[in-house]
Amino acid sequence: MKKNLFVALLALTCSFTACAKDQVITYDQVPEPAKAIVAAHFDATQVAYVLLDKGLFDDEYEVRFNDGRTIEFNKAGELLKVDCKLMEVPSALIPEPVQAYVKASFPNAFITEWGKDDRGYKAELNNGLDLKFNRQFEFVRIDD
Repeated sequence: MKKNLFVALLALTCSFTACAKDQVITYDQVPEPAKAIVAAHFDATQVAYVLLDKGLFDDEYEVRFNDGRTIEFNKAGELLKVDCKLMEVPSALIPEPVQAYVKASFPNAFITEWGKDDRGYKAELNNGLDLKFNRQFEFVRIDD
């Protein structure tokens, strides 16, 4: 009985692990709303590759550019995260209340990474600070 339970748990674990593997796909396979965001704010000809992360509950697409920047979308093409490394995230991708807070509180800084977080949103600044915002885009705290 214990052996059967162990084998069943092992098989279940292997199946979850197999589902979590990334798959390289073509840019044409990215959802249309995501391609529209890329076309509006980035140079689509500079896409290096696209990874499809087939999750248990949702698929995610990671578009990686030749300069190292990445942008992630869910299967509906909604923006999940954008990481521009040392460059500024296009302001049109960041909600106005977040932009206003950063401009007022950190006038010499800009956002290099923006995305959804467990309880809201996260903005990383070029000065190294990680700012947390709630789902209404209100500042919550500076994260360590």
